[in-house]
Amino acid sequence: MSTDERPENAEAESTSRGGRTSAAGTALEKSMRILEAVAAPGGPHRLTDVVAAAAVPKSSTFRILASLIEQGFVRSEGESRYGVGPRLRGLSALVTGGEPASIERILRDLQEATGQAVHLALHSGETITYIRKLESEQPFQTASRVGMRMPLHTTAIGKSILAHLPGAEARELVASAGLPRRTPNTLTTPQALEAELEAVRERGFALDDEENEATIRCIGAAILDPRGRPIGGVSITTVTFLVSRTEIEAYAPSLLAATRALAPLL
Repeated sequence: MSTDERPENAEAESTSRGGRTSAAGTALEKSMRILEAVAAPGGPHRLTDVVAAAAVPKSSTFRILASLIEQGFVRSEGESRYGVGPRLRGLSALVTGGEPASIERILRDLQEATGQAVHLALHSGETITYIRKLESEQPFQTASRVGMRMPLHTTAIGKSILAHLPGAEARELVASAGLPRRTPNTLTTPQALEAELEAVRERGFALDDEENEATIRCIGAAILDPRGRPIGGVSITTVTFLVSRTEIEAYAPSLLAATRALAPLL
């Protein structure tokens, strides 16, 4: 059969067999073009504009956007409009941030001031994702690593994010993800978590007191975008047998200063 004689559904058949190239490109090529369209100036962009700019069929664009939203690279802005998500902003900032106001410098200053491990994470749906980790000066290291996704309700960063989300949105995330127990200290009821989130709002930072991992205590604060929405957070991580709760809470001013400095870079 010649090219001109191919049936109209040939593209669909081709793309369904092992991810072969279609007229719109491979799945990866489509995703990259959709990301470029979403990140173009003037956003958030309407779905129809993203479809036109990416040259990808509407059904495929919608499906890919849903996956990119789940992974945190795209954010749904309502009314079929899409903008840049926190993970894409974070990647951009890590690549382009320059001295002395770079993300790396801010995190390094915080780590050197406290001598403890420092994490930077971005919010992605029901989880946070670590995108940077600076190790402690102590001979003990935590199991966390860059790329690891963690629950919201058990981590200091996650709780600080939940505390800054609109109440209905936070409750929806919690109901969807559940409150699984990771240690004996994990908050596993909505009532206990809400009481903790109120305390977070009052003091400006969150505490993970062996709620995610035994012998690990963290203090965390949210990074807010210009609209006041949390896009991620920073935490200082210690081991309980070296740093008391009172001692780690004394790091709060340095932590909050770091999150304020990072906000315009993300």
